[in-house]
Amino acid sequence: DFKTVAAEVRKQISGQYSGSPQLLKNLNIVGNISHHTTVPLTEAVDPVDLEDYLITHPLAVDSGPLRDLIEFPPDDIEVVYSPRDCRTLVSAVPEESEMDPHVRDCIRSYTEDWAIVIRKYHKLGTGFNPNTLDKQKERQKGLPKQVFESDEAPDGNNYQDDQDDLKRRSMSIDDTPRGSWACSIFDLKNSLPDALLPNLLDRTPNEEIDRQNDDQRKSNRHKELFALHPSPDEEEPIERLSVPDVPKEHFGQRLLVKCLSLKFEIEIEPIFASLALYDVKEKKKISENFYFDLNSEQMKGLLRPHVPPAAITTLARSAIFSITYPSQDVFLVIKLEKVLQQGDIGECAEPYMIFKEADATKNKEKLEKLKSQADQFCQRLGKYRMPFAWTAIHLMNIVSSAGSLERDSTEVEISTGERKGSWSERRNSSIVGRRSLERTTSGDDACNLTSFRPATLTVTNFFKQEGDRLSDEDLYKFLADMRRPSSVLRRLRPITAQLKIDISPAPENPHYCLTPELLQVKLYPDSRVRPTREILEFPARDVYVPNTTYR
Repeated sequence: DFKTVAAEVRKQISGQYSGSPQLLKNLNIVGNISHHTTVPLTEAVDPVDLEDYLITHPLAVDSGPLRDLIEFPPDDIEVVYSPRDCRTLVSAVPEESEMDPHVRDCIRSYTEDWAIVIRKYHKLGTGFNPNTLDKQKERQKGLPKQVFESDEAPDGNNYQDDQDDLKRRSMSIDDTPRGSWACSIFDLKNSLPDALLPNLLDRTPNEEIDRQNDDQRKSNRHKELFALHPSPDEEEPIERLSVPDVPKEHFGQRLLVKCLSLKFEIEIEPIFASLALYDVKEKKKISENFYFDLNSEQMKGLLRPHVPPAAITTLARSAIFSITYPSQDVFLVIKLEKVLQQGDIGECAEPYMIFKEADATKNKEKLEKLKSQADQFCQRLGKYRMPFAWTAIHLMNIVSSAGSLERDSTEVEISTGERKGSWSERRNSSIVGRRSLERTTSGDDACNLTSFRPATLTVTNFFKQEGDRLSDEDLYKFLADMRRPSSVLRRLRPITAQLKIDISPAPENPHYCLTPELLQVKLYPDSRVRPTREILEFPARDVYVPNTTYR
């Protein structure tokens, strides 16, 4: 019989390969019958296509009382369109006539109205739980308390009575060995009979039994039985269907920095400054540069042959920085540049370290010579810049110190040569005393940039740039070193200067504001007013939000 032979062969080979489907996948058994040339030991079965099955097997017209649970409600979904808001006066999207058709279709994703899907029966799904704690307590009123044997604690008196009863029983059958037939008869005679089950042996139709059971289930039944079940844990939901907010441009915690003045002991040439944020822990630059010009008109005049008339967008002296992940490792780094000139950086910075404003009369000839040299370099190389000096502000120290002070605004002087955490507080533009405001905060929870009091900072010392240490990696080492009490940088000879800046939480809707693309944000009444620049953020870690703004 070929069936018996084939069965034995399959059993033998499957035993050799331990029944592994992977090893038996391509293995065929040669049969003894010509029209059954190959017999596959395993055959892959495709899963059922649910949609195709529902189409080919339509539901019966009358599916009973539970038909609503089977069919999808036709009026559940409603699609409405909401116009997209544009926060700038002019859209950043280029004109469609200037681009290819496929690019035009991509660009429209930034301008088309939002399509919002509203689900009418959303609250009836498993992702929405209407059972609040108050509702649960209200439903549980009047319910009998369920007490089970495992929940009952043993009563001391009952337990002692049971022990005495066992002793009396043992005394009456001392001569009877435990587990014997006589002992079992004795226990049986002393046990209480169970209650009789009425009508146990009566013949009752199944329909009558079902009706009785149905009546018993309905008697004293709670009207919201399934609602008594406790709500699922928030961290482990069966389904989470949260209604999403309308997508919008992402902003972190916003910080407004106003640059007020920059002054050196001697004024011989124009100096240019820039601000940027750095995260020491992540070793990343987390903002683009903000360039600002605080030179006097006399110094700007030295560069007139090389610098065209400045556009209003380049005259900003205040900037709004966005910080998505504020931490104790964020520094505001200030870098200074000067016109390119002959010589090493150290030689170019030497006059700023040796000449004092008080000695201007005594060193008049030397200062005139330096001004003449600077004028020559500005005439010849006015287009080019070279590194000059830098300093850094530990941002969270300023925020925590300013947030703890009693006045609405504070003036604080920062000297990089002082001990870490030492500040001198000024009130009403006069020094009323010096005290150490050692502020240490741990964790990112304390890094709140939205509610601290505005502070005016005076930075008094700068470090000269080292020609062989201009990279960001060197800067991260310097910033980490600044946080140590015995910093190497604090022992260096600084360049004395005075930079005044205001730091405060950014307002919700600032006036005269420009985006990083230099587009005017709405509420821009006068185009001739000096603007405030929004500085583009480079987040230290990924930000999972949709890109809704064309850049």
